[in-house]
Order: sequence, then structure tokens, then C-alpha cells
Amino acid sequence: MSPALHGSLEMTTSEPVFDTYPGRVLPDSAPEISGEPLHEIIQAFIPTVSVYASEDTEALIEEKGLRYGLWELLRPFGEKIQGKVAVRDSQGVSRAFENFSVRFTQFGENVQHPCPAFLNSQQSSVNADPKSAQESVERDKTALAEIESVVDRHLSFAENSISRPLPPISDALRQSLDHDSVSPYYSLYLRRLLSGTPVTPHETFGHPVACVIAISSRNDAPIEELRKLYSESNQGSKRLPPWVDNDYLRYYVLVHDEENDDITRSMGFFEQMKRHLGLHCHLLRLRSSKSAETDDDSIPLPYSDWMPAQEELARIHRSEDGDHLEDPTQYIFESDATAVRTFVREMVTQSIIPTMERHISVWNDQVASRRRGIAGRFMNLSRKWTGFGGSSRSSSGGNINSRDIYDHSGYYRADSTEAIMRKLADFAFMLRDWKLARSTYELLRFDFSESKAWKYHAAANEMAALSLLIAPQNLASKIRTDFVDQMLEAAFYSYNTRCSAPLGAVRCLLLGLELLRARGGVNIDDASRWGLRLLEAKIMGPVGDALLKERLCTCYSSKIGIGSLSWGSRRRKAAIWSILAAQAWNQQGKHLPARKCLTVCRKIYDNMPHNKGIAQFQPAEEYIHSLELEVFEQLALHGAARLNNGRGGGSPIIDVENQAFANLPSKRTSAVLKTELLETAPLRGEMRVD
Repeated sequence: MSPALHGSLEMTTSEPVFDTYPGRVLPDSAPEISGEPLHEIIQAFIPTVSVYASEDTEALIEEKGLRYGLWELLRPFGEKIQGKVAVRDSQGVSRAFENFSVRFTQFGENVQHPCPAFLNSQQSSVNADPKSAQESVERDKTALAEIESVVDRHLSFAENSISRPLPPISDALRQSLDHDSVSPYYSLYLRRLLSGTPVTPHETFGHPVACVIAISSRNDAPIEELRKLYSESNQGSKRLPPWVDNDYLRYYVLVHDEENDDITRSMGFFEQMKRHLGLHCHLLRLRSSKSAETDDDSIPLPYSDWMPAQEELARIHRSEDGDHLEDPTQYIFESDATAVRTFVREMVTQSIIPTMERHISVWNDQVASRRRGIAGRFMNLSRKWTGFGGSSRSSSGGNINSRDIYDHSGYYRADSTEAIMRKLADFAFMLRDWKLARSTYELLRFDFSESKAWKYHAAANEMAALSLLIAPQNLASKIRTDFVDQMLEAAFYSYNTRCSAPLGAVRCLLLGLELLRARGGVNIDDASRWGLRLLEAKIMGPVGDALLKERLCTCYSSKIGIGSLSWGSRRRKAAIWSILAAQAWNQQGKHLPARKCLTVCRKIYDNMPHNKGIAQFQPAEEYIHSLELEVFEQLALHGAARLNNGRGGGSPIIDVENQAFANLPSKRTSAVLKTELLETAPLRGEMRVD
């Protein structure tokens, strides 16, 4: 072969030729599609609003049947704010979002204190407190185990619901059999992974942007009670750690009892509140009696989609230990729901967002702008080599650089430059100003690396990569290689190796995988590579491992080829990962998702051009054939056993996965079962659902 011909052949088979496009900008409608990973990612990083209520307020809410008080009532309404919410970015451009939300939390809960990284500036990180470090690792492992347990419970419920006439299970299973949709179990895993963001030093998404301080109309001295609650949260025993900025918005609420108290008296108290405390106040009018399902104006309390895995497990255990005949659904009056929705929207649009925008403007002008440009780089070098220009405004006695600040305590104080810039970046990310967020995270990456603040460094790299991937712009291959890959690699290495934080390691790679996959083109191969990297790390449990293999199949399936032969597509890789996912589910005894993966595999092979499917590879065909037989046999035996146990009874069977097994007797040999299954459910087709 001539050199010229050889060179042209190399160009023909190079990667850019096989990709119809290098990638795409994420569509504006993508964050609006509920259940899609991009929607889940954006909904995970939202402003946190803490709730701190007086004892009389909590007693009033408990009378309504809500055991956790005002926080439990507000939480589901913060996850979907009615109407469009306008947000102004750092350039003064206003945008309206349909799906804006806030996260209500209990004040002072879920605080995770850091493990001191250094005892002093002369000691290395190996001298850190081993007990504290081990507690941090165990905490992350427990959190991952709880997430796995929640998803496993849902999968087991679906398995055990064969032959039971439960339409919700049937709908969920029908959705899971659609290859084009996101698996509901994967969406559940992703939501539980991103739920319950703790209050930690290295990122501020869990720090309160605002705090609802609430009293009820039953209180005789409302102004004094509000000042007492403020004092407790600001200086008393309830004060948050020094690495949490105490200058967050206080929003004062007077809860009026519509059934027992005088509205004229409450209006007088409310006017006093506005005179003494400012305009960040609200009068919330609620009924104190408990609502029942039979009431004319009762509605179910919306279910929280973002409860932590630990809380969901506790609810599952309570439902299993209690009376199964009792409906766990909680009801509230429709007038109460309307009042709460109005309160949440008014607080967010008139107080929280303007306050965040003002903080972003001030911090960007007074802190971050000094670090950008030539002057900022010079100051950074001076601080690094000479200690000139200490970064802490609260330090006493000389100039103390950021390395000394971090070495001394293991965290940055809330008033240090690094902590303020981290809040600036997180605020910009929560308000979807991706450009400002990315540029600020970029500055912080180098600062944290110099200070050897590795968890801070990992989190800054992670969020810088996510900001770059979410931003509405095309990514050139050089940008993807030089920035995204390096940042994800640095984040994963710091989380997994330096900090032994498996939860952060799983989060950064899963989110990077989803955002790269959403961009399509050459980004899909990068997404799959990071998924494979996560599998090789063996951090996830068996459920997460199987779900990730399913997701790798989806990644490769979405790669678009060229021409009638689909050059450049990844169909065979997609089919292989579908087989591996089916094998993983089958080993766990989860035969419904295993059957779905096998169906997807057959569909991929059958749709290959010129019928070049799996038939030409005899060993692979035999393996898939045997795996299908095993899965179908177990489904048949399981369904027949449930029918004979009386759980199916004489009722009609509407479950989507049991259509082929309704008439099977219970005592059959394995060979007879396999023969019948081959006749009634062809392996190359799908079971028909009437």
C-alpha cells in the first residue's frame, strides 16, 4: 500500500469522520423534563431554607397530624414553586424559569463537622485524627448503603407484586420496559444520591440561604419571642459552626390559627413585626384541626421527591411494622395548601432571590474581581511566596495566608476570601449563572491545591466541570480534554484517594457522565469512559453497579452513526453492556430488570443493518439464549408460586411482567417449563401487553 493511500485510509477511519457532529448545546427545555438526569442535577443544587419555629408553632402544626412540625408542611411546596420565577444574572440579564425550587430543612440538622487535615503547618496529613477520618469514611459508606437499600426495596416490591392487581406498579414497569426512557430505578438512585445535602465546610449548597423564624398567634409576646429565636440562632446554642456564614436572611412568619384565634389581634401583631423587624415578614393563615380524607376540601399532602435515603428507609420500616390497613397518606385542607404556596412564592421572589443577587454583586465586585486579571494574579503570587495580602479578614496579629488558616483548623472560616468566593460560585450556580460560577470555581481550584485542602479542591473541580458542561455553548475537543477531563480526574482522585470520600467520588463521575451523554456526539465516548472508570473503582454496591451498566448501554445506544451501515455507532457495545446488566440483575435475583435488559439487547441486535446481529457469533448467541431461559424460568416459577399461595386468587392479572405466566401450573419440571416458555414467549420478540 502506498504511503498516500495509507494516509488517506487513516483519515477515513479517524474519529471526527464517524461522528455526525462533535456535540450539541444542551437544549433549553432539557431542565424542564421531569425524570431526566439533567433536570435532577439542576434540582439538586438549589437554595436551602432552614426552618426554626417556636414550641407553640410546632404544637399547632402537630395538631394537624404532621409529626415533624412546620418543616414537614413546607418542604413539598418548596420543590415546585408555582409560576415563572425571574432571576437576574451578573450581567444584568433577566431570565424566567418554570421549575425553580428551594429546599426546606430543619435548622441545625445534618451538620457534618470536618476532620482536621493538619495538626499544624509543619505536620503532614498522615497525622490527622484517624478516628475522625474513619468516621467520615464510614458515614459516606453508610449513606451509599442506604441509597442501595432504598432502590433494592423498590425493586423487591416490583418482584413481589407479580400477580397483584396494582396499577401503579404496572405503570412503572411499563415505563421501565421502554428503552428510550430513563429507568425509574436509576432516577430514584440519582435523586437519593443528591438528596439530603449536608452542611459541610467544603461546599455551601447545604448552608442556609435564609431561615424561616416562625411563631404562632397563640404567643402573647410575639416580638420578644422572635428576638429570642433570632438570638438563639445567631449567638446561642443553636448557632451554626464558624465555617457557616451567619449573615443569612431571616424571614419572620406569624402562623395564625384560623379556627381559634382572632384575626384582628394577629393583624396587630403582624404590623408590629413589620415595624420592628423589617419587610421580610409574612402572615400565614392555617387551620389547626386535622384534615381527613372524607372532608370536602381536603387534598393529599404532596409527596417529597427529595427526601434523604435514611428518611425513606425509616418510613418504609414504620409502614412494615405498623398496621397495613392504615393509609399512610397525610391530608391537609386546600385552603392551607393555597396559603403555603402563596407564602413560599412570595418569600422566594421578593426576598430570597433579590438577597442572593445582591450578595453575588457585592462579592463579585469586592472579592472575586480582585483575583481576576493581571493585578489579581500578581497578588496571588505575592501571597503564595511572601505571605503578603493575607486572605482572612478576621485574622488578628499579622498577615496570615490561606495555607496557615487551613492548616490550623482544617477548614476556612466563613469570613475568609476562599469561603466567600466559594459561596459566590455556589450562589451563581443555584441561580443558573453558569459563566460566573465556572470562572469563580476556576480561581478556587488553584487556591485549594496550594493549601492542600483536598476536599475543597475536589469539590471545586467537580463543580467547575459541571458548570462548563451545563453552560449553553459548544465544547471543542481541546476544551473537553484540557478542562473537563482534567477537572473530573482531579475531583475523582481527591475524593477517592486523598479524602476517602466515596460518596463524592460517585457523585462527581455520575453527574459528569450524564452531562457528557446529554451533549451527544464525541462526548458520549467520554461519558462511557468515566462510567467504566467508576465501575473499576468498585465503590458502588451491587444495585448501583447494575444500574450503571444499564446506563452505559443507554450511552452507547445514543451514539448516532453515518450512512446505511451506521458507521461510528456503538450498537455492539450497547448490546454487550445490556447483557452484562442482565447478568448482574440475575445474580441478585432481580429478574424483571434482567428481562428488560435482555429485551433491549435483542432489540439492538435485530435492528443492526443487513441483519448482522448476534446470530453469526454462535457462543455469544448460546450464552444469551441460556440467560434468557434462566430469567424466564425464574419469573414463571415466581409467578406460579404466588398464584398457588392465594395471592393471585381468582382476580384478573394485569401486571405487565406476568402476562405469559398466568396459566402455568406450579409443579412442572425445568425442561417442561423451558419448552413452554419457548413456545409462548419467543426469545427474539417481546411479550405482548394487551
